[in-house]
Amino acid sequence: MTTSSKKRWPLSRFLADLLADRFVLPTKRLLVLLLLGAPIAIVGFVLQAGFTAFWLYNALILLASLFDWLTLPKRKDLEIRRVLPEQSDMGQSFMVEVELANKSGQSVSFVLQDDLPLSFAETGPIHGIMKSGESRISYQTRGTERGRYDFRWLYLRWSGKIGLWHRQSRFAAPQAIKIYPDLSQVRGYLNSLQESLIVDGKKIVRRARAGSEFHAIREYVPDDDPRTINWSASARSRRLMTNQYRPEHGKVITILVDCGRLMGVELNNQSRLDQSLEAAITLAAVALRQGDQVAFLAYSHEIKKYIPPGRGMGHLHTILEASYDLSHDFVEADPAKALEFMHRQQKRRSLMVLFSDMENYLVEDLLVGYLWKMRRSHLFLLLSQADPVLHEWSQVPVENSRLAYVKAVAQRFQLDRKAFQQKMTGAGIQVLDVPADQLTLAVINAYLDIKAREAL
Repeated sequence: MTTSSKKRWPLSRFLADLLADRFVLPTKRLLVLLLLGAPIAIVGFVLQAGFTAFWLYNALILLASLFDWLTLPKRKDLEIRRVLPEQSDMGQSFMVEVELANKSGQSVSFVLQDDLPLSFAETGPIHGIMKSGESRISYQTRGTERGRYDFRWLYLRWSGKIGLWHRQSRFAAPQAIKIYPDLSQVRGYLNSLQESLIVDGKKIVRRARAGSEFHAIREYVPDDDPRTINWSASARSRRLMTNQYRPEHGKVITILVDCGRLMGVELNNQSRLDQSLEAAITLAAVALRQGDQVAFLAYSHEIKKYIPPGRGMGHLHTILEASYDLSHDFVEADPAKALEFMHRQQKRRSLMVLFSDMENYLVEDLLVGYLWKMRRSHLFLLLSQADPVLHEWSQVPVENSRLAYVKAVAQRFQLDRKAFQQKMTGAGIQVLDVPADQLTLAVINAYLDIKAREAL
């Protein structure tokens, strides 16, 4: 640092503090009054009283200005506190409340601006009148990206009794909020008491499927298997009763989420990673409610987060805390390294659900080797989000040679994806390449089908 910069630094710091905390500036009302002095002076000269009218008018403005300046409430007379929720879902609006305390003994007209993070929806300045005593105002905003965000300052500008001067200052209000993935699907399932699981408004699979573990006795309905009729319970209740079975509990579900470069591609204001996390957390909630254990792993070129298997709905909060702030890395993902890590960590047979991109499956040579090696001890479910651009180009009408070439290349890519699916299916590894808006539906259907078939 040079000598001149050292000399300028205290002055710059003083000016910054003055502008942020102690700055007083004229209002539009004062500027308009000053501009009106010119026509008044002209009229005064026409009436041969120009100097008298000019000085009298400016003296009145000066007295009013001094009075307004002296009665302008001090910063110590005002207190501000923000009330912020601890967490919210991505894209969901939430309420922010601001508590105001005015100790000046007079009503104060103010403009308030909150220090919102860049990824939050702007609300604009809030105008109002702060009466003597305590009051409260509120506004709505929403976070458009997952993660932990800090709110630092509240900026307030207020005027005096006449409204000729503004005083502006900033008030420290450090707080933080966690923006989780959209959990509306998870809450919809957990709050549902129906016999069917509803995701995105669609009935997918009945939760009570045939299995080997006894669950309950209920009244017989025409669609039930007659072989499950409980004759002893029917005799006691004098109604036809049947045994209800469910798939065996206590299985291990391992969720692996790719956080590599390709997962940062956005569609409809959501990245592939966002879509994958929402589907993964919904799957975790369903599996935990079913009584299974869930493990979670996030990876890119290295292992980013790992949560060992756990059971109970409290474990869902652990997974949420570990995954809500995940972001994609600008490097190629290494699924083989993730599978090698899980091969060392997970000795018990489990269902490994891998959320990645089809391009990674096609170009990663080591991945197929690890899948072949681990398929005897684990059951795999590979998921990918279909590329809508690829689908559009494969359906485009051929009008010239360029479009014919583009369509041929797009169809070639689609054939490669289907060939990989068929190859994996022949080896007993299920691969789902579905549109992003059907990802949650597809993975939960596949999980419940595996449980119903007792394939795990």
